[in-house]
Amino acid sequence: MRYRGIKHMIMLLATSGLAQSVIGQNVDEIKKLFPGEEVVIWKETFHVNISMKDGQPAAESKSVQELLYLSPRTASYMSQFAFYHSNLDKLGDYKAYTEPPEGKKIAVKDFKTTHNRSRSIFYDDVQETSFDFPSLIPGSIGHLEYNINYSNARLLPTHNFSRRVPVVHGELQISFPKDMVLKYIIRGNKTERVKFSSETRRGETTYTFNVENLDNDLYYPDAPSSSYYALHIIFYIESYINDNGKQVNYLSNTDDLYHFNWEFVKDINKDSGAELKHITDSLIAGVVLPREKAKRVYNWVQNNIKYVAFEEGMEGFIPRDASLVCNRRFGDCKDMSSILTIMLRQAGLQAYYTWIGTRDIPYDYTDVWLPITDNHMISAVKLDTGYTFLDGTDSQGEFGIIPEMIQGKQALVGIGENEYKIVRLPVLRKEENRYSDTTFLQLTDKGITGNIHISMTGYYATDMRYMINASNDKDREKIFRGYLNRGSNKFRLNHFEIADKKNGNDFTLTSEFDLQDYAKNIAGEHFLNLNLVRLYEHQEIDFPRRNIPIEFNFKNERNYVTILEIPEGYKVSFLPESRSFYNDVWGFEFKYEQKQNQVILKQHFENNHLLLPVDKF
Repeated sequence: MRYRGIKHMIMLLATSGLAQSVIGQNVDEIKKLFPGEEVVIWKETFHVNISMKDGQPAAESKSVQELLYLSPRTASYMSQFAFYHSNLDKLGDYKAYTEPPEGKKIAVKDFKTTHNRSRSIFYDDVQETSFDFPSLIPGSIGHLEYNINYSNARLLPTHNFSRRVPVVHGELQISFPKDMVLKYIIRGNKTERVKFSSETRRGETTYTFNVENLDNDLYYPDAPSSSYYALHIIFYIESYINDNGKQVNYLSNTDDLYHFNWEFVKDINKDSGAELKHITDSLIAGVVLPREKAKRVYNWVQNNIKYVAFEEGMEGFIPRDASLVCNRRFGDCKDMSSILTIMLRQAGLQAYYTWIGTRDIPYDYTDVWLPITDNHMISAVKLDTGYTFLDGTDSQGEFGIIPEMIQGKQALVGIGENEYKIVRLPVLRKEENRYSDTTFLQLTDKGITGNIHISMTGYYATDMRYMINASNDKDREKIFRGYLNRGSNKFRLNHFEIADKKNGNDFTLTSEFDLQDYAKNIAGEHFLNLNLVRLYEHQEIDFPRRNIPIEFNFKNERNYVTILEIPEGYKVSFLPESRSFYNDVWGFEFKYEQKQNQVILKQHFENNHLLLPVDKF
């Protein structure tokens, strides 16, 4: 996957200097403006300069950031800072220093550059240069500046104005030749806060974007990636005039983006090799139906090629030859796309390299036709039912079911050098992702004992299989003890068993447990709360303060049934009322009933959203 654009949207910051005396006069005002904050970005500028070199657009940037520290506690946990660069975004000059309220600047002398290891990527060339601002006290300014040279002007970063800390003044400047056409898109919350101006002097145009006194973005664990809500500017070169005076389209529409992507695949897999051909032939021997051929190829790649994310420079864009991937038995998403596409073609099917963005990215190709819109590659095979999309990195996914991380996204299907299609992937309906939990209870002298039967379909089943395959027996038991827990902290899991089903779209789990002191016996009467699983407890929306949408992994239905066996000689003296509620956002139903010698509570919850916008809170 390619995350470079998003990473730099978040991390590239910039500012200009300010006299310390002026800052000192304003510290109290800043504390009143942003009460409770430990630090603010006092002033930041990010200046991008685009020029023509050797007949091609070239770009470099200068970032300067000044942090104003407001609290004596700040130095203990906010003195560390870092900036990021790579082979695509080469680091130039840089420096940092602390400017105290009184006295001379104190330069940072100890910079440490290491590889920025991501848990999801085995290796990439992104480097982190970190340091500590020295001698911080309230009123100190931490100053950082550095230059970046971009190896390809199509891969310019987006610029984020909003941060996790308030921004007193932020500025983005983009300078470019006046005969170049540069476009920009403003996205996120509070777009009306951005002030724009343009100036042309001596053959150069400069666009300037400013914001003032911007509140920090609040953090919520159920929020989507920051590009959905953070105030940011997307900018790109639409066209330029070459040395012959002719206008050249650069990123003017989806055609230009597709031609950029096509360059990375046009020369691969000229010879797929005898080994891969032999494997494909053996897989489809005697098979007539195209769908079955595609399924066998997909399952082989899932079971035999291990996904390992690997990025370095332009290798973050170029797939490796299928024969090399076959020989290595591992590859990243582009390599999976490469081997899947070639094997499907060897099986006589129409298969195509396909680019797509994961749900971390909120953009569509039809409105943001830039490299930042995709970070993933898959394969598309054309069958009688239309395009079937296959993601080789999804080792537990069922053939024909879209992985949850790309559902609903636009795919760019590469049919030929000048032919492509943009196809919207489907989203699984809530009924296809069903979680059913049935608990059978019996009263005991010490509390209750019971059995649990859980069945899952769709993404519930897929996610559970991922968890099982990623854990050992000891960790798995610990996971299930927490997963099956209900009622109170005295829950004790005695036994659990996973049903062995060949259908990967289903998952079944059974278990036995006891729960002491849960049912109360007072003067011969038993009191018992059948609501053992409190699904939405402590999940209130932070309304009206929250201005960030809520993200769900997938649409779903959840059903919980709790069945209590009435002991001999007892009768039910009280049942709570049944309740239900449904609207266009969500719904639930609680239904209590007695059938012969059983008391039954049925609970139904449903969610029909991938993203719940703020106006639906």
